[in-house]
Amino acid sequence: MQRHEVGHSFLARLGKTKLRPGGATATNWLLKRSKIQKNTKILEVACNMGTTMIYLAKKYGCDVVGLDQSPTALEKAKQNISKNNLSQKLKTIQGNALKLPFEDNTFDIVINEAMLTMLNESAKLKAIKEYYRVLKPNGVLLTHDVCLFLDDVSKKEKLIDELSRTINTHVGPMNAADWKKLFETSGFKNSQKVGKMTLMNPIGMIHDEGLVRTLKIIRNGLKSENRTMFFKMFTFFKNNQQNLGYIANYSVKKGASTNEKISRN
Repeated sequence: MQRHEVGHSFLARLGKTKLRPGGATATNWLLKRSKIQKNTKILEVACNMGTTMIYLAKKYGCDVVGLDQSPTALEKAKQNISKNNLSQKLKTIQGNALKLPFEDNTFDIVINEAMLTMLNESAKLKAIKEYYRVLKPNGVLLTHDVCLFLDDVSKKEKLIDELSRTINTHVGPMNAADWKKLFETSGFKNSQKVGKMTLMNPIGMIHDEGLVRTLKIIRNGLKSENRTMFFKMFTFFKNNQQNLGYIANYSVKKGASTNEKISRN
């Protein structure tokens, strides 16, 4: 296995299917607010293995386009879509979030989970402007990312550096106020939910994956070839559970009202 495997790829290889900082709790909060219908046009950016796409098609009967840069992720998504007999409803395409291959005002909803955290500030802004462009008026952007619960600049920088080294990729998480500013600067009305990180928390994993799959993930993590990375990630998130969490951002393009209060569980 790769010595410097990226965190989310590592967890996926162990068998984890929910690769988001707030797991199903954050995703479900976003989806419940969205009033999805069978004819809702949805784009998921960074669709990865297609887990959310498949869930949407099964629950709401809607068509979804999934975009990802990784050919490997897209191949896994296609396999999962085929296994679930959803090839007629779900389409995958290789592409870049910073230059989406779609016309203006195409989608009712754009979903993008656990990707913006990986970008620097200018790239975040560019991606969000692209999401704004392809959304219809009053369309909704659903994002789910890592949230910092620190205000001290030096402590934030140290934590971000440690997180980047732990998961073997550069990250740029922000606090709730800075996330809100980013979306509102881009022309969205934004409301938020923040909470505890569930990614490697045992209780959160059982909630997201079920007991049997969680035990399988842990068993795989304890194998000799995985043990060092597994404990490095587990220890980091356990030690920083007061400083890192998730943020779900529900952002509406123009003219629709939103409750802008932050709810925290």
